[in-house]
Amino acid sequence: MDEDAGRRPKGLGKRAWVTTKLVRRVLRGLAWSRFVHVTVIGRESVPAHGPVIVASNHISMLDAVFLWGALRRRAIAIAMAELWSWPVVGWLVRRLGQIPVVRKDSASGQAAMTQAETILRHGGVLIIYPEGRLVGPGEHEPYKPGVAKLALATGVPIVPVGTWGTDRVLPMRRVRGDGKAFDRSQRVRIHFGAPLDPAEFDDPDKLLEVLRSRIEELSSGEPGESA
Repeated sequence: MDEDAGRRPKGLGKRAWVTTKLVRRVLRGLAWSRFVHVTVIGRESVPAHGPVIVASNHISMLDAVFLWGALRRRAIAIAMAELWSWPVVGWLVRRLGQIPVVRKDSASGQAAMTQAETILRHGGVLIIYPEGRLVGPGEHEPYKPGVAKLALATGVPIVPVGTWGTDRVLPMRRVRGDGKAFDRSQRVRIHFGAPLDPAEFDDPDKLLEVLRSRIEELSSGEPGESA
């Protein structure tokens, strides 16, 4: 292990944890006030301790906000590098030690995977979107193999998550047409599934296939009543 890999990642430090708690209080306040109707199902599927990969479908720029807010542990996400240049958001992702990746850049992707493995080696929670980009209604994007390879290399379980409704609250500009840019009357559901143990797979393609099937099951249907 090199020197950088031996250091505790910034996202698992005290400063990041304090910021996480403050931001989550705000998000939970919005949820409790019904600013947006949010249902969280199966949160107990995420282990209270130890490394875990949380993998979800990606349908809106709000996905990470709701998923990250639904967790009860600090978490580091792999996210598009453009966020680091945004006002406020850029400061926040740096403060939280999130991992930037430049899309369609193999060197950046490999660097992100190296950082992700370091997070897991230190017992952290990693959020990853296997599709690698926002996917609109009716679109199909193959899952990138990185999540399966990472799980097999580290032995860390993957918790599949189905996100539903965020694309109605904040739809992608290219698909919303004349509809609302933001519609807080829409319901959101974050559904955590049972963890997938990589020890039960000897082929990353098979693990990826099962992961996709689980996420599609969890993200289908209508959300229940807000909780």
